[in-house]
Amino acid sequence: MILGFCKISIRDGDKIGFMPKPIIVIPTYNEADNLPVMTEALFALGLDGLEILIVDDGSPDGTGQVADRLQDQYPGRFHVMHRAGKLGLGTAYIQGFTWALEQGADCVIQMDADFSHAPGDVPRMLESIGEYDVVVGSRYVKGGKTDERWGWGRWFLSWWANSVWVRLALGAHTKDSTAGFKCWRASALRRMELSSIRSNGYIFQVEMCYVAEKIGLRIREIPIYFEDRRVGQSKMNMRVKMEAALGVFEIRRRQGSRGKGNEGARK
Repeated sequence: MILGFCKISIRDGDKIGFMPKPIIVIPTYNEADNLPVMTEALFALGLDGLEILIVDDGSPDGTGQVADRLQDQYPGRFHVMHRAGKLGLGTAYIQGFTWALEQGADCVIQMDADFSHAPGDVPRMLESIGEYDVVVGSRYVKGGKTDERWGWGRWFLSWWANSVWVRLALGAHTKDSTAGFKCWRASALRRMELSSIRSNGYIFQVEMCYVAEKIGLRIREIPIYFEDRRVGQSKMNMRVKMEAALGVFEIRRRQGSRGKGNEGARK
């Protein structure tokens, strides 16, 4: 898989000290307004050893420069990976996960910068990761909700994609297989063989979910409230949705032989 060119900038004093620790990986494209507020909210949680990695795809709104300033503000705790252009969500996460594992993270959290994933849910994820390999912030388990501003059509399309289409096409059991808010044990990411994950758009989330089930990872879905982004415009459009819908067949072809089936504990 071609990941493209990137550079990682780490200030003096960023060398890893003791473990354990979680690292949050946040891919960004045009999130200059959201990033400082999200960073402050995450560090305000007071979680010991928490670090943040931003993977920015050359955002034209200056997100990368904002991230560099935050790196100066939070030395040793905030890191920035600058990539040469819009290279895709999937490769951003793969590079971010790989970097986090290299730094000795015990668990890696993936989330968006736009507050659709609430920082306050991170401690709940960390509470569960001791017993599971993957914790999914889910909109479609009991207690999960989407923003009230979603129209009926948008909600139905999202629900149908997760509860019907992906489950029929791939036999997936996870109720929110397109979820982008997850906490992974480091050992689970190593078992995933990240170099085999080829999806590069939003369908990346489905491939990660499918492979996790195929190799028998223990998965727990916890309910979250999924808020519409506070600032900026959504990057989802009809073309992206169609590509994701059709991409499940390529995932099944490429990953269908992985593992021994869905043997992981689920709750």
